[in-house]
Amino acid sequence: MNDQPSVGLALGSGGSRGFAHIGVLEVLEEEGIPIDFIAGSSVGAVIGTLAALGRTADDLKQLASLFRRKYYIDFTVPKMGLVSGKRLEELFYMLTKGEMLENLDTPVTVVTTDLNSGERVLFTEGSIAKALRASISIPGIFVPVRYDDYLLVDGGVIDRVPAKITTDMGADLVIAVDVSYFPESPSTSSIYDVIMQSMEIMARELVKAKKINADILMKPIIQGNNAIVFDDTESLIQQGREEALRQLPQIREKIEAWKGKRS
Repeated sequence: MNDQPSVGLALGSGGSRGFAHIGVLEVLEEEGIPIDFIAGSSVGAVIGTLAALGRTADDLKQLASLFRRKYYIDFTVPKMGLVSGKRLEELFYMLTKGEMLENLDTPVTVVTTDLNSGERVLFTEGSIAKALRASISIPGIFVPVRYDDYLLVDGGVIDRVPAKITTDMGADLVIAVDVSYFPESPSTSSIYDVIMQSMEIMARELVKAKKINADILMKPIIQGNNAIVFDDTESLIQQGREEALRQLPQIREKIEAWKGKRS
């Protein structure tokens, strides 16, 4: 009989705001709270998968600087998206060393959305780089990924914070991290702003209609941060830390309550 609950971590989409996930992982790491299952949408899938590969929070902080480089944004003739995403997939391949999802010690589910059917498509095996490339494909910005009969885009379109997936994976205790932010008066001055604000509105309505079922729901206070601006990673990581530290007593309480039911 296990004397500790299995912990599932659901990391939500949100563009650059997802760097707050690193701060959450750092606190869990410091406090010795192991993660047994991970599910992620978009940037949450990227951070979660790298963590499952054994990257520490310090490693992830160093890697965060890579995403500031404009080299990885490869523009294309805008037929199905403004950015081809080939360089990002190459980056993901390099960071994951060509590893496959099924070989990870910590099981990971990467969430994507099929444009053809409007259904969620989950990756639990196959190329990590390909799955991540699909999961971060913000519609209109990135060219969708063709995979079998699917045309895949950002997982956050259909499941912004995939908490239930971690339960389905077998987690006894679910920690979800929602990095969404809905400004009252957003600044809209470019095509990127138009696309991202449209995504945010859609996500806001999705969150209203679909409750995030988690034992612990973390919502770092992320204000005034543009989801496609990657210049303030340190602040975002710190905000994730602060939220995790604030929720730490509740996490401990939930773990003890689970153990009490088992005794």
